[in-house]
Amino acid sequence: MRKNRFAPVYLTLVLILLYLPILVVVLYSFNANTSRFTFEFTGFSMQHYEGLLKDTRGLLAALGSSLKLALYSLSLSVVIGTLGAVGMAKRAFRLKNAAETMISLPIMIPEIVLGMAFLAVFTFADLPMGMPTLVIAHTTFCVPYIFILVKGRLAGMDPALLEAARDLGANERRAFFDITLPLITPGIVSGALLAFAMSMDDFVISFFVTGATTTTLPIKVYSSVKMGVSPQVNALCTLTLVAVAVLAALSNMIKRRT
Repeated sequence: MRKNRFAPVYLTLVLILLYLPILVVVLYSFNANTSRFTFEFTGFSMQHYEGLLKDTRGLLAALGSSLKLALYSLSLSVVIGTLGAVGMAKRAFRLKNAAETMISLPIMIPEIVLGMAFLAVFTFADLPMGMPTLVIAHTTFCVPYIFILVKGRLAGMDPALLEAARDLGANERRAFFDITLPLITPGIVSGALLAFAMSMDDFVISFFVTGATTTTLPIKVYSSVKMGVSPQVNALCTLTLVAVAVLAALSNMIKRRT
């Protein structure tokens, strides 16, 4: 096979386009310049990290709200998505394909349309905007990710395993916890991680259904950007990147050992 000489150049350009903005954010998190409206680099300083850690009611409070929201919606979506996928796999009925399409619909609809729909429903039901409405909205669009991945795991599972378990005296509950659940756990974990990331990153839907007393991190960052980019935003982004890198390294270490 003839080697393409331009492949390394193309790969280098792609990597530069992907990672240069991240490197710029990390670099400016150490910028001694405190202005929100100029990007002149005046020297290295840790003052933005110190200000971020001291301001517990600002970005850190919004980060805590986003983590709490993601955990709440993740817990509900894991239960609903897993049970829904298992139930769909066990039962065959006439409108099964239509039901699966309806479950996957929230990730197909544009976010702004889904956000306006949630706003209309919550306003009609006279629900106060805040953490409960955020949890309901995030759970709705997180369920399809877990449902689809668990459904894929169930489709590849050998049905003879459950039949053998039943022949050996296991009831339906015991067969589920001893056979089905361990086999679909990778799908549940993958869907949960994807749903967690989507919940943490969501801005459009959260903007429509949040209240005055609850602010998620994307909304807080967007609000601060409108008044000029706060250097503390760069510091928080850098800490988030470090946390993700550490978790990825730990995951690789565990994978190699197992």
